Amino acid sequence: MFTTRWNSFHSSSSTCSTAMAPGYPGPVAPNRCPTPRRRGPRGVARDGKPGPARAVGQGVAHPLDDPGWTALTGPQAHLAQRRGGAARYPVDVSPFAAVARPDAGTGPDPAAWADLAALVGPGGVAVVVDAPAAAPDGWETVGAVPGVQMDGSGLAAAPDPEAVVLGPADVPEMVDLAARTRPGPFLARTPVLGTYLGIRRGGALVAMAGERMHPPGWTEISAVCTDPAYRGQGLAARLVRAVAAVVRARGDVPFLHAAADNPAVGLYEHLGFTRRRTILFAAFRAAADEPTLAGAPDVVKATFRT
Repeated sequence: MFTTRWNSFHSSSSTCSTAMAPGYPGPVAPNRCPTPRRRGPRGVARDGKPGPARAVGQGVAHPLDDPGWTALTGPQAHLAQRRGGAARYPVDVSPFAAVARPDAGTGPDPAAWADLAALVGPGGVAVVVDAPAAAPDGWETVGAVPGVQMDGSGLAAAPDPEAVVLGPADVPEMVDLAARTRPGPFLARTPVLGTYLGIRRGGALVAMAGERMHPPGWTEISAVCTDPAYRGQGLAARLVRAVAAVVRARGDVPFLHAAADNPAVGLYEHLGFTRRRTILFAAFRAAADEPTLAGAPDVVKATFRT
């Protein structure tokens, strides 16, 4: 979710279909996901008992403390490109990457960042969630956006009668809507990250929202956008609740990221999200023989928002 500052800010080994909330047809293609107990709004099972512990990596106390890494090495490992202590989504899916986090209280792990450099290649750009303030050795900062991470445990999720599940046939319209509204990085294969819902008016797609990162037990709501001609009608709020209903039906808890100065943060708080912590999103470029990389400036000309 990036707009004017960034053009791009976008395990379970078994396969299961993404559970849909009542009133929605099944997803077009199955997604791989864990099979946790069905959980209530605040991470409590529906029988009132705590759910099972979620395994996270070394140096990570909670899945949302490093959502990129816990997603790419957990429920979305089937999508990940891995090398040692580094992982990333395919470049036609999302620009996000992650590195293994060292023990608490230490700086970036040089070996993991070397793995990421080898993964992206000389001059390659990686967008990192919860990035270090300074570029690690062998990298330069292309751009950074302060953000907030928001917990949707208190969100009142609800299916929407007008929302439809978007599939492969809708991708050209989805890409076009995202290009015009800039909710963040949205590419031709971004929909493989999860379920996307949309609202149509006069046959045209005018609003959408969907899923992005899937840390264990959590699902990020992303790509929330509305055609400018249809803003002010509450469509984004309705879709956020509808996607959250899909997330809850699967047994996960919704969360999202937004730029710290995004006015929509107030809307999300009104819907029931709470600020969990501040977070820094940054794009880093690996060292290269040549000082410039074709297309790299475009990565920084957008804003991180949701």
